Amino acid sequence: MTEEEGSSLMLDIMLKSLAIMLPASILIIGCAGGRPENLGVRDGSLAPCPSSPNCVSSQSTDKNHAVEPLPYSSSTPEAIAGLRKIILQMKRTKIATETNNYLHAEFASALWRFVDDVEFFFDDHAKLIQVRSASRLGYSDFGVNRKRVDAIRAAWQASGR
Repeated sequence: MTEEEGSSLMLDIMLKSLAIMLPASILIIGCAGGRPENLGVRDGSLAPCPSSPNCVSSQSTDKNHAVEPLPYSSSTPEAIAGLRKIILQMKRTKIATETNNYLHAEFASALWRFVDDVEFFFDDHAKLIQVRSASRLGYSDFGVNRKRVDAIRAAWQASGR
């Protein structure tokens, strides 16, 4: 093989690789999915978890999806500020929505940038923070949402809230 043929072959391989990688990259970038329309508080509740195992909620009654709410004794604004601080210390996280009794954070996975929506509803009367953590895409999350809520709970308890 001549040097010219080798260069031509290398160029051909690079172009074919680019033709494969470009659509794959676009697909990967799109892994975040669109923000679900069922987020937020309706009639004092967060949305129920779907039947898939990639969601946990403190308002769920089935053991596969259930987690405990977070208790708080401070004022709701103080509790929101404390939880916001904990969340923002976690990697690849941003606060998407914040009101006087609700916090919605988006967590992106390290490799593929899959987005999980984590919601917190501050029930001032019961002094409980209801929580829901759900993957936007896929079926199984390999326990990521439950582990995240457990990590948030541990940080919350360590902060003395």
